[in-house]
Parts: sequence; C-alpha cells; structure tokens
Amino acid sequence: MIIDEAIQQQVFTSARTFNKFTDQAVSDETLRQLYDLMRWGPTSMNTQPARYVFLRTHESRQRLFPALSPGNQAKTLAAPVTVIVAMDTRFFDQLPTQFPSYDAKPMFEGNAALAQGTAFRNSTLQGAYLIIAARMLGLDCGPMSGFDADMVNAEFFPDGQLKANFLINMGYGDASGNHPRGPRLPFETVAQLL
Repeated sequence: MIIDEAIQQQVFTSARTFNKFTDQAVSDETLRQLYDLMRWGPTSMNTQPARYVFLRTHESRQRLFPALSPGNQAKTLAAPVTVIVAMDTRFFDQLPTQFPSYDAKPMFEGNAALAQGTAFRNSTLQGAYLIIAARMLGLDCGPMSGFDADMVNAEFFPDGQLKANFLINMGYGDASGNHPRGPRLPFETVAQLL
C-alpha cells in the first residue's frame, strides 16, 4: 500500500529543517507518543542502541549550551525541546530479550570495534526514525551535529556508558527562520542500477 501523497509531503517532500520554533510547548504525552511510534523502526539484530534525553526546560538546555557551536546556541535555547540522541555502548546487554533468536551478546561484548560501529550506525538510524515520527505527529525538527560530544558526554553521561551521537531541536516550526531550501542530488548522481 502506498501512503497518501499528503503524508509523503508532510514527512519528506515539503518538510523542512527548522531553526526557529513557536512558543507552543511539546507535551510529555506527545514525546511518549513519539517514542511509541518510532521504536518500531528496524535496527540490525534488533539492537536498539539509541537512548534519548529530552531537554524540555531552559535550565536543562543551559547545561548543553557550552558544548554547542556558536551557530547552534541561540536556536537551541529558544527551542521547546532539544533531544540528545545518544548510543548505549552496552546495548548488547539487552540482546537476550530483544534478540532471542540466538545468543549474540558475546559477539559484541568481545569485540569493541564491532559494538561501537553497530551502536553508532543503528542509533543514527533510530535518530532518523525519531525525525520521521516527529513529522508524522505534526512536530518540526532541526537536527544538529555542531557540538562538542566530549563536553555533552561529561555533562549528561558521566559514567561513560552512553555517548552523544547528535542533537535535534524539536517543536512547532516557525518558517520565518528557515533558510532557502537546498537542492537534492538527482538519482543518476547517487544511485546505480546493477
């Protein structure tokens, strides 16, 4: 079944990266609905390594402020919510229940490079699912990689198990802060049919 074109537009073709948001708050219930929707996106071996810290107050975003690049500071303080999309470096502890097909935990526990690559790749996927789900719920997003991850980790994840991947400002967008939309590469530039 192909979904309605209006939904395709809301999620992809008309959706924008927002730098400015209205003052409308994002409720805790909406954030729970957001997670309940996005959690069904696939990850390899059902690893689900992403963890989310929803910074909902000005005070919590002030803790993040020193780690942000200058161009991300003001817009993050003004956003209704900023999400730290992190990865759990010990995601494999959950595998016995999340992936019961066979005992995959030792494979990751004994191979730090494999575990790190899997955590990073799949938490990035899950962050993308979060953006798509947010758009489906009428929220707008501004993903960011302009921050000092070591500073974020020291402030929010001092025990070292979680590591910041990227950030997303989230709320109800104000289009007056949007830049002109950039072009997208054509199929012929990025794809091969073999």
